Amino acid sequence: MTVSRLLSLPLLALAPLMLVACGDDAATDGTVARGEPIPAIAPPAGQQWSDVVTITPEGGYMVGNPDAPIKLVEYASHTCGVCARFATTGKPVIKQKYVPTGVVAFEQREVFLNPYDVILATLAQCGAKEQFQPLSDQVWEEHDPIVALLQSNPQAVQAAENLPLNQRFAAIAEATGLLEFFAARGLSADQGRACLADSAKIEALVNTTKAQADKDKVTGTPTFFLNGQRVDGTAWEVVEPQLQRAGAR
Repeated sequence: MTVSRLLSLPLLALAPLMLVACGDDAATDGTVARGEPIPAIAPPAGQQWSDVVTITPEGGYMVGNPDAPIKLVEYASHTCGVCARFATTGKPVIKQKYVPTGVVAFEQREVFLNPYDVILATLAQCGAKEQFQPLSDQVWEEHDPIVALLQSNPQAVQAAENLPLNQRFAAIAEATGLLEFFAARGLSADQGRACLADSAKIEALVNTTKAQADKDKVTGTPTFFLNGQRVDGTAWEVVEPQLQRAGAR
């Protein structure tokens, strides 16, 4: 899909996609032989690895030791229900148990299934880099209410589709309550409007996101890579044994 095609898709027609256009939640019993644990790596003085955030060359947001021997990458869509499930089952364990050791770093990369994903990602990236993953996680934690918001004002959304690009996304975010949602979580409505009006930056984001997903042959969300190798599965019960086999504890 070209950038112009993605940005011009009618949002109303995409509502059903938010429920089905992501990977299934396949799981195994997780019986994977464990490798030897890698010793914990101390963070710089006065820091914790869970507070270290890096924007990677691929455009992802990595939390943890940038030189961690185990790197887990998730390609995710903010409107994907399976991604939402992983955000509530796997991410808390990754961030509270594995990342603090300095052995595991977790990187989130975008996949845009529809224009709503572009709006949500732009708002999540609008503030400090340290806020991106926490804001994304809050979107997924409220997945069903967010979907309801996106479907709550179809007339206003339809009208916004006719606006210039530098006005369209802010108008949609206003009409669907997304500006209010993010404002309640620390990103002011004015900040959100300004980010959504930056059409050049949004187009660059879409280009980068698409190029990286194409390069890694990502066709559904979530898709995981562990140290560059694709993980065959989407559920935490599949991902955690792979981390442990690599030496995470």
